[in-house]
Amino acid sequence: MTAFAVSARDGAARAGVLRTAHGEVRTPVFMPVGTKASVKSVSPAEVRALGAQIVLGNAYHLHFRPGDALVAELGGLHRFMAWDGPILTDSGGFQVFSLRDTLLAVDDGGVTFRNVYDGSATRFTPELAAAIQANLGSDVAMCLDHVPPPAADRRALADAVRRTTEWARRQRRAPRADGQLRFAINQGGTDRELRRRSAEELVELDFDGNAIGGLALGEDRGAMFATTDEVAALLPDDRPRYFMGIGDPEGILEVIEAGVDMFDCVLPTRTARTGSALTWEGRLNLRNARYARDPAPLDERCDCPACTTFSRAYLRHLVNQSELLGHRLLTLHNLRFVLALTDGARRAIESGTFSAYKRDALARLGTWAP
Repeated sequence: MTAFAVSARDGAARAGVLRTAHGEVRTPVFMPVGTKASVKSVSPAEVRALGAQIVLGNAYHLHFRPGDALVAELGGLHRFMAWDGPILTDSGGFQVFSLRDTLLAVDDGGVTFRNVYDGSATRFTPELAAAIQANLGSDVAMCLDHVPPPAADRRALADAVRRTTEWARRQRRAPRADGQLRFAINQGGTDRELRRRSAEELVELDFDGNAIGGLALGEDRGAMFATTDEVAALLPDDRPRYFMGIGDPEGILEVIEAGVDMFDCVLPTRTARTGSALTWEGRLNLRNARYARDPAPLDERCDCPACTTFSRAYLRHLVNQSELLGHRLLTLHNLRFVLALTDGARRAIESGTFSAYKRDALARLGTWAP
């Protein structure tokens, strides 16, 4: 039995169910980011209460602190962080290649870099990426990929595609945890031919799912969405599709419309830490004096703890006084907003009204800067 099944369609958009060792995930789904085994400032029980089904952890950071062997010794990542639902772990490829000043060398064998914790030279290989994620015991493990910068020329993009395929082939042969699914990552920038080549090579390797990587890195958003449309159509219909790193409302709706099933981003939690809230009025900067006497909730439509209990004026006070409660409440709200938006999209697909849902949502949001 395949781990994924589509249950409803509306155009290219689709609703489905991903079956994992720690339960089912209804898609499309937003995955809150818990890079270091924690969604910043909120507990696993709170994340679950907001409607999250699956969270993301990062193999790069957990390998160095506290160490994936230690996590395994203590019963695996689920027990370690007290989250009983599914977990997806990124391989660390994005972290290695995005921290360009720490990169020492990349070759077909792997990538060498100075890690961010003690600056020592470290090497990642596909086999190590597999071993780390096997120790963590995540439900979905990502392949190590070569992530080129947005401004890379075509030769560099082609080299990254070739290397990503070879690394995926090697990681596919490596041991994994019992029941662990493994996803490959499509690369190629916004080059249509290279994206197609990457898709064809990786689909042939028959992974449990496929991700679209190397986007949302500063390239033109129109080109990003066009690339997503093209790549999603090339990926197997019976496997989940994952866009790596998108979390703004417009972006979420666009990738869902393209047929993407899963996505993640630090945007909701990071935005909260800057004192801003995501609402149907757009982004609210609570440091603004206009909210000093505002008795309204952040969002009348929201049922999160911040909106059902506190006023904008109080939340502004917490933010301006650097009170930790303010960051926590805004994090709870922003996550709930994105999770509710995604849940609404899923229900709209099931009822055949996704186009209207997207149109109405974007009209209410107006211009929303990611």
